[in-house]
Amino acid sequence: MSEPVTETKVQRVERLKRELNPWGAYAEIERFARDGVGSIPPEWLGTYFRWWGIYTQGDGVGAVGGKGGEGPAVPYFMLRIRIPNGFLTASQLRTVADLAERHARGIADLTVRQNIQLHWVGIEALPAIFRALTACGLSSLGTCGDVIRNITGCPLAGLDGDELLDASALVQAATAMVNGSPEFYNLPRKYKVSITGCRVWCSYPEINDVGLTAVRDPYSGRVGFSLRVGGGLSTRPHLAPRLDAFVRPEQVLAVVKGVSEIFRDSDVLRQNREKARLKFLFLDHAWTPERFQTALEARLGFRLDPAMPEVLPDEAYRDHVGIHPQKQAGLVYAGLPILRGRLTPDEMRAIAELALRHGSGEVRATSMQNLAVVNVPAWRAAALERDVVAAGLRLDGSPFRRGTVACTGSEFCKLALTETKGFARWLVEDLEARLPGFQEHVRINVTGCPNSCGQHWIADIGIEGKKVKVDGRLLDAYYFCVGGAVGKYQAVARPIGYRVPAAHVPEAVERLLRAYLAGRRDGQTFRAFCAAHTDDELRTFLAGAEVAAVVRDTPAARSPTGSTADDRTDPTDPTDPTGQERRP
Repeated sequence: MSEPVTETKVQRVERLKRELNPWGAYAEIERFARDGVGSIPPEWLGTYFRWWGIYTQGDGVGAVGGKGGEGPAVPYFMLRIRIPNGFLTASQLRTVADLAERHARGIADLTVRQNIQLHWVGIEALPAIFRALTACGLSSLGTCGDVIRNITGCPLAGLDGDELLDASALVQAATAMVNGSPEFYNLPRKYKVSITGCRVWCSYPEINDVGLTAVRDPYSGRVGFSLRVGGGLSTRPHLAPRLDAFVRPEQVLAVVKGVSEIFRDSDVLRQNREKARLKFLFLDHAWTPERFQTALEARLGFRLDPAMPEVLPDEAYRDHVGIHPQKQAGLVYAGLPILRGRLTPDEMRAIAELALRHGSGEVRATSMQNLAVVNVPAWRAAALERDVVAAGLRLDGSPFRRGTVACTGSEFCKLALTETKGFARWLVEDLEARLPGFQEHVRINVTGCPNSCGQHWIADIGIEGKKVKVDGRLLDAYYFCVGGAVGKYQAVARPIGYRVPAAHVPEAVERLLRAYLAGRRDGQTFRAFCAAHTDDELRTFLAGAEVAAVVRDTPAARSPTGSTADDRTDPTDPTDPTGQERRP
């Protein structure tokens, strides 16, 4: 008698996707809302809900509280709201505020892909939330799952005086083409697209599956796009290579469609969920940019023009904080730093009111988890600033407040090893007290697990959540990766072998930044300073003494988070009180 065949994880997910397009099964969600959380079958909890922007929510302990690298869920959900190009109206922001207050315990988080996430959502509330979102022109469709996620772009599209092209209409058109389309409901894995016309590439095209950045043809003066494909972070970061292509604006939709079809039809990427992103064609299957372009042009049915010379962003700081002029004469925009991206309903309503009172009623979400009020008459800037302060908000901030990004963390994420949102706020406030006069641009990215939702691989200082045992207690800890960059000096941050409990992170960052201030030469940037020093030297700066390197990951069997069992319970022995082995 033959043994029953057991499905692997990837086989089960692929079967479920073939059996049902969740976008055509909304009636099931309404049934679950009527019948209660106990009526939801596993295939919806673990797979189908994601196509509607719904994730099961963790119990606050994260992966450490569960088995196999994933923590247990509570009977509540996270709902992610899609905001193409980050464009919001005051009315839409008010709607999100109302939903957060009524159904999400007053919590809303801005994400690095210009979305807004709600937490603590009960199954019975989903139909009312969907109706409210639809009524104001928003949607959660396609913000999770094996689909084309929110398409990002420059939040100042149409307003930036230095932009080459307002690409926001292309973002909206591409969204309409793919989101909800049965052609693209079943991709091998999640898939990310960025289209920007700005010169500083503030939507980080380098880490997207498709990155289109405006470039000018020096001969004709016409503006089109450079094309990069196969970018992504997670446990194996890969910065997208550029193809030899100049994409005309009228070709953008066809190119997005063609690249997406290549990904969709790559069965080799459907064999392992951990190696299913587009980047693995390059990392594991010997694809080259030339091979990819040949395949793309075969899909398109025409040859793309050769690439044009492009000017890469040079040490550009890609945030939009403060009051700055727009290209429209007499108008300014006001960027508000939102620490760790977290907003209360009252804060969202206040920002919506600011947009209506002083601007055109429009708000823009940025990839740095901030918001901008736009189209403000310059003569109203002073009044706007007064109202911002009166609302308990800010128009400026220290480099730490402006430059720190944090993922969801173990507060709500089942895959996270560490709590990140509260930690990021404490870290910023502590660094502001330790280094009150620090004025250099430094990007600090906090991620709660190796999956890099907090984008630590492209940060000046990226810290990745781990666990260490100190005096027999398992504590949140962070491993340092230093020197990441995008643009002209693009590089993946270097894991430098330093890990400490979370409580010791601020003092380590302070030591590193003081070493930078004391040792930099002729206005040297922090990125350049890190590039000029070895891993051992940077580790010594962080620790304040020579310390032995610790491994970032151990060769045990990997969990679904990409971390290992040893990462979650590593007792680091012998240790000093910081969990780092010191050299004798």
